[in-house]
Amino acid sequence: MDSMKSRLLTAAIGIPAAVIVLILGEHFHWIMYTVVSLLCVAMVYELLSARKLHKDLRVLIPCALFAAAQPALVWLRLGLLPTYVFAVLMFIVMLAFHESVDYLSVFFALFGTVMIVFGMTSILILPSAMGGYFSMFFVMCLGIPWCADGGAYFAGVYLGRHKLCPKISPKKTVEGFVGGIIAGMISTVIVGLVFGGIIFRKIDFNYPILLGLGAAITAVSVVGDLSFSVIKRASDIKDYGSIFPGHGGVLDRFDSVIFSAPIVYFVASLLPLFTIKV
Repeated sequence: MDSMKSRLLTAAIGIPAAVIVLILGEHFHWIMYTVVSLLCVAMVYELLSARKLHKDLRVLIPCALFAAAQPALVWLRLGLLPTYVFAVLMFIVMLAFHESVDYLSVFFALFGTVMIVFGMTSILILPSAMGGYFSMFFVMCLGIPWCADGGAYFAGVYLGRHKLCPKISPKKTVEGFVGGIIAGMISTVIVGLVFGGIIFRKIDFNYPILLGLGAAITAVSVVGDLSFSVIKRASDIKDYGSIFPGHGGVLDRFDSVIFSAPIVYFVASLLPLFTIKV
């Protein structure tokens, strides 16, 4: 129960802070770009720390620079150019220091950094592709997987009987997974009602697609959570950090978002998620 109290305390502080960022970011978009850049740098640092790679500046510096620059450069529409430059730079590091830098460490840092930045940058690409609505897409990409995670946590605590992946994450249960799916679907409907009915009244959501999106976000967020849990177990650490009481580090809190944010982008781009009322 101490963990639950810590989670609730973190939510009590984090939710108002997030609301302030959303309100300001809707009018000053540079705030959103800055926040995502800072989150990417923090997560990349935590990931590298898990394998003690943060101590090697030859690996840390290019990874941190890419994590900071890519989200901030989204508005320039450079496409894959920054990722290509980063990948080439990492291979140069491997070639130049092959006697002292393990190539597996380079690949771990390269793939992990690109995955983190790609997932988080999807949140910024969405408004550019869909004509704005920064706050709405931020809530979709961050709020829905977090609500699903909360639903899974409470369902697992009170109803959990059957282990989902005991060797990777002993506390996750099948009942928790189902509870997370339900919570994710409910949260998408709430997002639709709030943003479509109150904040942006000209938006008309397609609720069947919205419900499917909620289920898809929840399912893929579990993949993200478990994937980063594997790295933690292999690195013999409990959490990536301790900045969020009850949750761990930034990467512990955003691992599901990294995998689920691109799903929101793909669905919004390929399906009629919403229409604009005339």
